[in-house]
Amino acid sequence: MTFYERAKELVSKMTIEEKMAQMRYDAPAIPRLNVPAYNWWNECLHGVARQGSATVFPQAIGLSASFNTDLMYKVANAISDEARAKYNEFKKFGSTEQYQGLTYWSPNINIFRDPRWGRGHETYGEDPLLTGKMGVAFIKGLQGEGKYRKLDATIKHYAVHSGPEYERHGFDAVVSEKDLYETYLSAFKYCIENAKPSAVMGAYNRVNGEACCASKTLLGDILYGEFGFDGYVVSDCGAIRDITTGHKITSTDAEGAALAVNNGCQLNCGDAYFSLYEAYEQDLITEETITDAVTKLFEARFRLGMFDDDCEYDKIPYDVVECDEHKALNLKMAEESIVLLKNNGILPIDRSKYKTIAVIGPNSDRFSTLIGNYNGNPSRYTTPLRGIQDEFDGKVLFAAGCHPTDIGSSMWSGYPFREGVICADKADLVIMCMGLNPGMEGEEGDTYNGDVAGDKKDIELPESQRKLFDEVMKLGKPTIFVNISGSCIALCQQDEKCDAVLQCFYPGAMGGVALANVLFGKTSPSGRLPVTFYRSTEDLPPFRDYSMENRTYKFFKGSPLYPFGYGLTYGQVTENWLSENEVEITNKGGMDTDYSVLKFKYEPHKELVDFKKIFIKVGQTIKVTF
Repeated sequence: MTFYERAKELVSKMTIEEKMAQMRYDAPAIPRLNVPAYNWWNECLHGVARQGSATVFPQAIGLSASFNTDLMYKVANAISDEARAKYNEFKKFGSTEQYQGLTYWSPNINIFRDPRWGRGHETYGEDPLLTGKMGVAFIKGLQGEGKYRKLDATIKHYAVHSGPEYERHGFDAVVSEKDLYETYLSAFKYCIENAKPSAVMGAYNRVNGEACCASKTLLGDILYGEFGFDGYVVSDCGAIRDITTGHKITSTDAEGAALAVNNGCQLNCGDAYFSLYEAYEQDLITEETITDAVTKLFEARFRLGMFDDDCEYDKIPYDVVECDEHKALNLKMAEESIVLLKNNGILPIDRSKYKTIAVIGPNSDRFSTLIGNYNGNPSRYTTPLRGIQDEFDGKVLFAAGCHPTDIGSSMWSGYPFREGVICADKADLVIMCMGLNPGMEGEEGDTYNGDVAGDKKDIELPESQRKLFDEVMKLGKPTIFVNISGSCIALCQQDEKCDAVLQCFYPGAMGGVALANVLFGKTSPSGRLPVTFYRSTEDLPPFRDYSMENRTYKFFKGSPLYPFGYGLTYGQVTENWLSENEVEITNKGGMDTDYSVLKFKYEPHKELVDFKKIFIKVGQTIKVTF
């Protein structure tokens, strides 16, 4: 029997009440049918999350900065190994609880249309093709290619979702058909066609008036119809109740629940589907529709091997969690996620020239700036400060220098500031580690930015850091600026005044080692920006406007500080395009390096159409064909 046939047979034995209960994310057991309780909610954005120790890879935006789909696949395969290993142990308790299962709500393939969106660092950037190709690699690595599914990957948030966070439960994203298909739905279509993800998560907001989790247009017409999706849809958490309370499309929870299920949302994260029986009694939904939905869900569970004893993934041992192979892979990805934005020749650091290095800034030794959000907990990690200390034989001075967010007015505020200036003055070389942290850009519920929830009000460095930067620069010391953030920061002053500028996108547990390896020339940087770095907040259109006019590298009419796809290496690499689809890459000197070859078209506007990552030695020429 096929997985579908087995699911259909099992569901046929359930009562209507039992079937409805299985449509909640915390599905209860059905003892008489030997169905254990199962919690569908798991996260693995850049490593197994919220399940204790795990290998924590760079944040999603950093994974994308590698422009390396082969490496991305290996990362996702490592994540799924760790997830399966944990599940294999958890299921011995007779059931699985939240964050212990096999159905994962990753990856986030929304388009990072505006750098003020707090959750943008969960995405693969602003370009639909890059997002689609990195998403496909991630999905394939999670789901495996065996008889059974290794994990279920869930692409989210469908669709047209990128803030504002504080309005997401009632916001209506109004978009043109051109922007809808060209930008907002493109990666979803690409991933469905090329990786067959098991699930799609509906977004909180409305699109052109319809709630995403109950949209006939988005779900019925486009997802199941045009895109040919054959998996299941899960709501974002609380999004079904929003249909009534936030969007006010329906009058009761029963009506909202029925609208969602009738339009193709089979699984509810939240409690709105407790109202399904009331909807059934009111003839708002049929038992046949319920049966079809539950059959989809159990087909997925059968495909994951939950009811069998011959699943090839059941043998994955627990000792793969944070194993040496995964740590080495993590370091490689962290190195490739770092983007070199400016270098006047100071990098790689010549150890013979400097006796004392000052590491200054609030992100120098901060754990949260390694792990991002939706994260696991590494049992060992290395911050930038620790990485530099371990790598440099001379003296390393350290001072945070300021609070990450504001200067404050307390009597204690001057001490770290003055210490930062003192350390810089005593050093031969200054490495400043500044930027943001996940508490300063994130999801609804963050309080740092006040009434804009997790979103950013602007793209400037916080005032406290700007003041510290200005004072240190007055000393005239050779300075390397390391910006650690999940999004674009206006770095005009840093580009003008510093000898080198690097971007780290929350680089994971091995981030400090990776940064030190790049700074001291153990490896050449090869990351590229998956987003545009604008010069000022004034460059940006109104945040609530979902038109792509003047947004991202495709449609921006100004001059960015650092464009999408920008990134330097330590090699002297040149490109000689022989034809539209063939290019010679030559490394004339410096260092052997990884290098991403990007192919663009320029009509009717600039657009990435393909990319490949290569390794090229000094003196070597490689021909790349697209």
